[in-house]
Amino acid sequence: MATLSRRRWFGTAVFAGILLFFSGFCASEKAPNYSFVHKATSAPPISYYDYIIVGGGTAGCPLAATLSHNYSVLLLERGGSPYGNPNITELNLFGAALSDLSPTSPSQRFISKDGVINARARVLGGGSCLNAGFYSRASLHDIWEVGWDGRLVNESYQWVERVVAFEPPMQQWQTAVRDGMLEVGVVPDNGFTYDHIYGTKVGGTIFDKDGHRHTAADLLEYANPSGLTVLLHASVHRILFRTRGRPRPKAHGVIFRDASGARHRAYLKKGSKNEIIVSAGALGSPQLLMLSGIGPQDQLKAHKIREVLDLPMVGQGMSDNPMNAIFIPSPVPVEISLIETVGITHFGSYIEAASGANFAGGATRDFGMFSPKIGQLSTVPPKERTPEALAKAVELMDKLDEAAFRGGFILEKITGPMSTGHLELQTLNANDNPSVTFNYFKDPLDLERCVQGLSTIERVIESKAFSKFRYDFLTLPALLNMTASSPINLLPKHANASRSLEQFCKDTVMTIWHYHGGCQMGKVVDHDYKVLGVDALRVIDGSTFNHSPGTNPQATVMMLGRYMGVRILRERLAGNDSHE
Repeated sequence: MATLSRRRWFGTAVFAGILLFFSGFCASEKAPNYSFVHKATSAPPISYYDYIIVGGGTAGCPLAATLSHNYSVLLLERGGSPYGNPNITELNLFGAALSDLSPTSPSQRFISKDGVINARARVLGGGSCLNAGFYSRASLHDIWEVGWDGRLVNESYQWVERVVAFEPPMQQWQTAVRDGMLEVGVVPDNGFTYDHIYGTKVGGTIFDKDGHRHTAADLLEYANPSGLTVLLHASVHRILFRTRGRPRPKAHGVIFRDASGARHRAYLKKGSKNEIIVSAGALGSPQLLMLSGIGPQDQLKAHKIREVLDLPMVGQGMSDNPMNAIFIPSPVPVEISLIETVGITHFGSYIEAASGANFAGGATRDFGMFSPKIGQLSTVPPKERTPEALAKAVELMDKLDEAAFRGGFILEKITGPMSTGHLELQTLNANDNPSVTFNYFKDPLDLERCVQGLSTIERVIESKAFSKFRYDFLTLPALLNMTASSPINLLPKHANASRSLEQFCKDTVMTIWHYHGGCQMGKVVDHDYKVLGVDALRVIDGSTFNHSPGTNPQATVMMLGRYMGVRILRERLAGNDSHE
């Protein structure tokens, strides 16, 4: 037995080394020419796979690519392809996809009960197709706290970085912000690094030197084409479970609909270790569990959903890191830039910046994150904020002089956060948004960190390094008032927002799309990401996070997909799986 055990250990180690080495170099197909990507309308009514992954996003793509080397994998994505859409691929069109409210848009807008306009991805590649592109790893503390294997984490980050991460160009605006942060004491200067280190650094970006975006969908270049099937416009409505004669429910299939509304079923092949993995994001994953009968009993009863398992913490622990920013008009032209440099403070706030004459590109001028297109007008009472009023505001913006849009903003995002909320079903349709409350700034520590971050931004604006990009006659209160009166959320405005940073934080809170929770580790999933009380079902995505990792989570979510793919393969080999 001891000899067999040593052989098994040796085999596992050899396999892991081969997997990590060769998968970095054996890219069988190059994006966007994937032979394994199809429209769901072409799928058979019934199909069978070793793994079924729900959600082709930031975690789902690297996970599917990894598992496909040893098993048959079905990856179901409710949206379309990111390729060929310049609103996704081009840096200078950032924001256009977020402003697209059409049914086929790669983003799906939702408004939290807090009154903050937000978006969730509906496209292969997930949020990496919509975000500002910043790439930065989690802190060592984040990695230790979750209990990840440090060596495999590092190898998984490198696997991701070989395809999607680049060093940004750092032109005038970004350089001035970086130097300003160093001048006001956000030190030391850590240069260019992906690592999370206190001080000021230049991070990575998923935009290459030509301004082209590289998303998690590009990680499918690592896939084994014969082992992977990706279906687009495949909306999963329910996970199927076997319960009869079993001590615990066991997931064994899914029901999904294609773009025409036709229903399909995908089942797991026979095999005790085959699994369904949900990677549908912080809104989609808890929503799908509840629609499938796993969640708080009162929620299931309220919507007449047959209970598979009463799991009260599904949909709980929802958090969104609040973002607040100050817009600074510039007397000189500025480059179009997204997040490239960051100040990582000891008090729990991250300072970042973006710039450009037109954040969203196209014919209509746009404030990007400050756009009136995000859904409301600060000068109109909330109940009167209609599409007509919105269109009028956009028309007025179009008539403004070009110089009114020249400049950029410096933002702060707090770590954590400590404040949490919850998610509830609104309908039984998986395509509809659930109801979500984040409770921004409910915890006093979050508000304190915001105030400290804004105070740091004020000092950066007044720094010598940044002086070139600021009008002398615009005082800090004037800049605060300009931002506070901009149409950025559905919250009521207060006259003292330019005099009280606490009030400014509350009045001007926005999302930076780092929301997470709903299927948290230790509450909904265990440390292997297996759903508690259920067999053959895991959740692997940002819904499992208790806190958002690092300054920006996308690097870690992509890493997690790869990391767990390797771990699953290792475990199956160590168990002497007959597939190997």
